[in-house]
Amino acid sequence: MLTTLSRVIKYGLVGFWRNGWLSTATIAIVFLVLVGFGGLLMFNSLANIVLADIQDKIDISIYFKVDAPEDRILEVQRALESLPEVKEVEYVSRDVALETFREQHKDDPTVSQALEALDENPLAAAINIKARELKDYEAIAGYLDKESYKDITDKISYAQNIGVIDRLKSIKSTVEQGGLLLIIFISLVAALIIFNTIRLAIYSNREELAVMRLVGASNFFIRGPYMIEGIIYGVVGSVMSVAMVTIGVFYAAPYVKIFVPDINGWAYYLSNFFMFMSAQIFFGVGLGVISSYIAVRKYLKI
Repeated sequence: MLTTLSRVIKYGLVGFWRNGWLSTATIAIVFLVLVGFGGLLMFNSLANIVLADIQDKIDISIYFKVDAPEDRILEVQRALESLPEVKEVEYVSRDVALETFREQHKDDPTVSQALEALDENPLAAAINIKARELKDYEAIAGYLDKESYKDITDKISYAQNIGVIDRLKSIKSTVEQGGLLLIIFISLVAALIIFNTIRLAIYSNREELAVMRLVGASNFFIRGPYMIEGIIYGVVGSVMSVAMVTIGVFYAAPYVKIFVPDINGWAYYLSNFFMFMSAQIFFGVGLGVISSYIAVRKYLKI
């Protein structure tokens, strides 16, 4: 078995070198496809980080009437915390709301004097709610619209935020769907190129393969060298694409930071380097192996 495997690998390497120009052209195309795949992977990752950051800053608030009993408010808070759609609930009491308001307007003497002239706290308590997913805000708003809460609530900010939430949902959906479609497209392109390369190699060696068949060569022995060629295309193209994507991210990171100051693209790439490298190598080798297998099976009828 080891002898057969070593011969399969040897013949695969020989076939790769024998079709030098064709192999070089195939690797070049696979390299370009994998660079697109790696860049798309990085872009989708950064886009998801940006969207998650924006999503984390979005919430809806329920404002209570000034005379609403605190025990009823706390009851609403506990009910919200039990909902599976809710990620975080923050209760802002009247005193905290007043303190925050004073801090925000400490440089405005008119506001400060107006607050001093009042005998009581004019601000109401509120609860700020963050959902697990953007689509969950609608369900939360529907829950807060219950009849039993209307006697203590003043308003819910969902109506004001719905435009932003809907736009963010649309952007997130577009990024996810667009990324998936592009990955499928470049996968088909790479697979087709490797498939045709292996088909040409099979055609040029058809007489040799016929002799091998006549002397009783096994399917594995015939198919193996072409599978090795497919693996070589994937590995070499992947290694080159990893190097190119790394260089690209290094030079692009400062410009990305100008537009999105909260993201250090280079640091993020380095911290996830092995994930990106593994994804590109797995993708490239997988395409090579699958395309080679299909090509040999289709054109050798084995």
